[in-house]
This record gives sequence, structure tokens and C-alpha cells, in this order.
Amino acid sequence: MDVAILGCGHVGLELGRQLTDRGHDAIGVRRSDEGIEAITEAGFEAVQADITDREALEAVPDVDAIVFAASSGGRGADTAREVYVGGLRTAIEAFGERDASPERLVYTSSTGVLGDHDGDWVDEETPLEPTTEKTEVLAEAEQVARELPPEYGFDGTVARYAGLYGPGRYRLERYLEGPVTEGYLNMVHRDDAAGAVRYLLEEDLARGEVVQVVDDEPVDKWTFADWLAAACDVDQPPKRTKADRLEDTDLSDAARRRILTSKRCSNEKLRELGYTFAYPTYREGYRDAIDAYRSH
Repeated sequence: MDVAILGCGHVGLELGRQLTDRGHDAIGVRRSDEGIEAITEAGFEAVQADITDREALEAVPDVDAIVFAASSGGRGADTAREVYVGGLRTAIEAFGERDASPERLVYTSSTGVLGDHDGDWVDEETPLEPTTEKTEVLAEAEQVARELPPEYGFDGTVARYAGLYGPGRYRLERYLEGPVTEGYLNMVHRDDAAGAVRYLLEEDLARGEVVQVVDDEPVDKWTFADWLAAACDVDQPPKRTKADRLEDTDLSDAARRRILTSKRCSNEKLRELGYTFAYPTYREGYRDAIDAYRSH
């Protein structure tokens, strides 16, 4: 396959490495010089372009599939809409109108679109209930990803990511030092976030569908923090309830909604499709980080 990874950042770089290792041709697209350098260092082709700029996307060659993995960089809802909705629509139209249009699109979303379910399990059939302006934008982008590609003769898939972790994003100190606020963690290691998309493309699965990309075991944050402390041979961190955390007068409305949001995300569909996780739970996924911490 020839695969263009638009917004080739943390997960995109790993996806490009996995595709290249398996004999495919990956093309990473980033706007910044630093992004292009990172793609080159990862060992695959780089194209410098702003993915929200239709003319700039002409520099990207024809491909069999496009993966839209862009990030708005933690900025506000307006920027998020420009990237996730505007950029996605631009990319679909730009590639779809080519003589050699792609066969499919994968858009990487977030389980944040599902909102709060009071700790209950959620899956691909759970109605979307975004609770922030950012997750409202992501929900809108999911709709674009599934409905617009068929107008151009190809299919869109939504890969809905749980919280990403992995090299450079373990955040050990956050849990070892605390205080840790109660709630559930739904996680997926970077290598599996990339691996799941690579698998769906290679096996030609889930066209027109949503697939949650999350590991086997959502975990209570207090349980996770205590496990991590024991593994790192340090004292258990201080804990606080949601009520304690919400007493902070400096919290934004969005932060309050995130604290109140609780759910457990199921990966049953991804498992049934046949994907095998490199890191089925946080226990395997954090091993390298724990070893590095203990060796210091």
C-alpha cells in the first residue's frame, strides 16, 4: 500500500515505521521543519504541507489510503474546528477529486466524544455525548469522516483512541507524586494506536465504521497509581476525591467537565476483528518506563 499520514505526529510516526517495516510506502505530511525532520529520522518519505491548505496538499502523491491524524496542539475550539473539520473536509475533497483517488480514509478521533457515563461500559454503539467544545468538534469530524468520502467513491473509518501513552508520554511523575484524582483511565499504548490502524488498512476491515482503540483493561486511577508506586518502589501518592478536586476555584468549566467524566471503554470490536495487542494492559505498557525509572 501507499499511505499518506496527514498530521504525522506522535502516533503517525510510529504508524509510518510499522508500515515501512512491513513493506508498504508511507508518506508523512507535516507543516513544520521540525516535523519534517522527525519523519525523515523515522525512515520514510516526508512532504511539507499545511493540511488545511488544498493547494499545498497537491505536493502529496497519489495514495491508496489517507490517515488523518492531525492535532490542534491543545489550542482552543476554533483552532480545533479549523484542523479537524476544515482540514479533514479539505483533505477528503482534495484527494477525492484526483483521477487516482484513494480507496479509503482513516480518521483518528477520541473517546472523549462519548462524554460521561458514570463509570459504565461504552462501545461503538454508545450515542455520542460530547461535553466540551473540543469534543463537539471531534464528534462533527467523525460525521464528516464517515459521510463525505462516499461522495468521492471511497470509504471512511473512524479509529477512536483512548488516552495515548508510550515513549515520551508516560507521565510517571504525575501519578507517583500526586495528588491523584479518582476516576477511570482508558488507555492505549502508542504502538497499538498505530498498530490498530495499520491492521485495519492491511486487512481491509471496518470500512464506513467506527472502531474503539483502547486496551483490555480500563483501570481506576487510584489503583493504577498504587500499582505504579509499588512497581517503582516508592510510597503511594496522595489521593483526592472528585469533590475535593472540584473545590479548586481556579478550574475552568472544561476542566470541571473532564473531572466529572467517567466511563470504561470496550475494545471488544477491535478484538473480534482480530487485532493482537503488543501491550494488552498498562502492566505490559509501562514496563519499560518503570525499568528506566528504577535504573536512575
